[in-house]
Amino acid sequence: MIRVRVPGSSANLGPAFDGLAMALTLAADVGVVAETASTPSWPERAHVVDDAHPADVAFRRGGGRGRLWVRSPIPMGRGLGYSGAMRVGGMTAAIVQREGAGVLSTDRPADRTAVLAEVLKGAAELEGHADNVAASTYGGVVATADGIAVRVPFPLVPAVIAWVPALTTSTARSRSTLPSTVSFTDAVFNVTHTALLVAALAAGDTDALRVAAQDRLHQDRRLAVAEPARSALTAGLAAGAWCGWLSGSGPTIVVLCDATEADRIVASLPPDGDVKRLALDPLGARVVDE
Repeated sequence: MIRVRVPGSSANLGPAFDGLAMALTLAADVGVVAETASTPSWPERAHVVDDAHPADVAFRRGGGRGRLWVRSPIPMGRGLGYSGAMRVGGMTAAIVQREGAGVLSTDRPADRTAVLAEVLKGAAELEGHADNVAASTYGGVVATADGIAVRVPFPLVPAVIAWVPALTTSTARSRSTLPSTVSFTDAVFNVTHTALLVAALAAGDTDALRVAAQDRLHQDRRLAVAEPARSALTAGLAAGAWCGWLSGSGPTIVVLCDATEADRIVASLPPDGDVKRLALDPLGARVVDE
């Protein structure tokens, strides 16, 4: 049975609009339905998707044959990279079907590099932007532009706390509310803070992270229609989180903190949201055998 595991993600990370994302230990499985002589089969709690599902669309784009099943804890429409993960999963399943499971082995670095580049290209074309799919493909924290993705070293092992409200957000609708032009001052602010954010991540400088995660391009506009998320972000930072941001287009809030402080920070968050205690997923898309 072909089965791939793909992490969800949090994108933008404050100022790095469409350019930076991190993979999270909130992973979905995508697989090809096993056709037997008697009846097709798929794992417990999985469901077979139709041809409009983003995983299936990506699977066909990659040349896949057969039907797909999906088992996913990633909530839809919450800013945790559901559609990106599904597209990465579908593309990866198609390539594994074509080339064999060993193509993603770390023992075959050239093949693995080529496959991940193919997955990134195909999934990003379907997604419309590459940040979420880059993180789901490569794992860790990933910077991406012009079809290139580079892992950002991050020497710390933070707790990643996601506060997920009941409301949902459409990425396309959320983007339509953003301005077509921005001031030079705001553009410079985001460029400098994105540079500082990458440097702070690589250095493990938690003091700099809080300053670096500030944004002037999109968060305030998106939070204006999701005030509970603004309250959660404010509460998490006040409780001592290193940094925090609106995850993707929202409405989920993600904060990073020391693992020893996680309980206190979780307790500070508004009670009307679902709290997910996560970590960075270091592996990205991979083949699993269960």
